[in-house]
Amino acid sequence: MQDFAAAFGLAFRLIATADAGLVEIVLLSLRVSLSAVAIAALVGLPLGAVLAVTRFPGRGALIVLVNALMGLPPVVVGLLVYLLLSRAGPLGVLELLYTPTAMTIAQAVLVTPIIAALTRQVVDDLHREYDEQLRSLGVGWYDAVGTLLWDARASLATAMLAGFGRAIAEVGAVIIVGGNIAHVTRVMTTAIALETSKGDLALALALGFILILLAVGVNALVMALRDHRLEAARA
Repeated sequence: MQDFAAAFGLAFRLIATADAGLVEIVLLSLRVSLSAVAIAALVGLPLGAVLAVTRFPGRGALIVLVNALMGLPPVVVGLLVYLLLSRAGPLGVLELLYTPTAMTIAQAVLVTPIIAALTRQVVDDLHREYDEQLRSLGVGWYDAVGTLLWDARASLATAMLAGFGRAIAEVGAVIIVGGNIAHVTRVMTTAIALETSKGDLALALALGFILILLAVGVNALVMALRDHRLEAARA
């Protein structure tokens, strides 16, 4: 019990003093996850909006696929990205395996279906509401996608925050393609797993506290955006 108390005390001390090793891991985690969400948004937002606005053969199957990929197992994504980036893989010449870029790619693959599926639902609801008005103005599907994406920006920010929450908590895929190399690819989740197995509970607890704070912060932002959207709708 005393060892646990000492570990908690040291964990808070690491956070309070902004320990260099702790800060390095947190900053790398944020850089990788934010980059992954940015890439996922560039793909997922227009993809979801196009699925909501347009009608074409196979659309239903594609929607089912996107929704199914929201539950894609992280270790499977890690394995596929590993095969893609390994020396024997098609992109092996780029030498990206065991780098932050490889982890960003893996997280982006995981997050893109989430953002795309949520975007499709949000934009589809708006499209049903404004479809007649857009058609009366002669707005084509391409312009309609841009208009609806802009109009739904508050809800879509919530979708991206959800994607960030998924990315920052990821461990399976990033440990496969990143290798959990100290000072290179060690992020919060992989460091927690490693330090716990080593018995270094202080650093693991400190990183765990920060990860929880980030999760709470993301949820607080989601609720704030939702409340703001509801107030704007009432006005």
